[in-house]
Amino acid sequence: MKKRTPVSSIMTKDVVTLTHTDDLVTAESLFKKHHIRHIPVVNGGGVTGMLSYTDLLRISFADAVDEDEVAVDTTVYNMFTIEQVMAKNPVAVQTTTTVKEVAEILANNEFHALPVIDEGKLKGIVTTTDLIKYLLSQY
Repeated sequence: MKKRTPVSSIMTKDVVTLTHTDDLVTAESLFKKHHIRHIPVVNGGGVTGMLSYTDLLRISFADAVDEDEVAVDTTVYNMFTIEQVMAKNPVAVQTTTTVKEVAEILANNEFHALPVIDEGKLKGIVTTTDLIKYLLSQY
């Protein structure tokens, strides 16, 4: 296994993002459309938070098992803003951070995705799924 592999080699570079002015209905639509579980919340290129699909499930009555469900409980979503639901000031890494360092951060915390930032700008996102795929590619 390569010991100094940078996270830039396994991260998702084409990142779906939200802004604090987007609503939670839009967020849920993006989660389902792109089959993702984490979305960075940006402001002027900088990351101000992370929203996870689990964050939405915590506040909604949506059936988490049936992902083809078209009806969204917009009443509940309209009671909250992105800023109220997102994790603020998320831990972030740089493109040069090693895969090992990312694995240590994720293993020791209760979140499953990290924004990858260089010079204050979002460059990508790395998730536990990315780490598992990388590990599998080593065998």
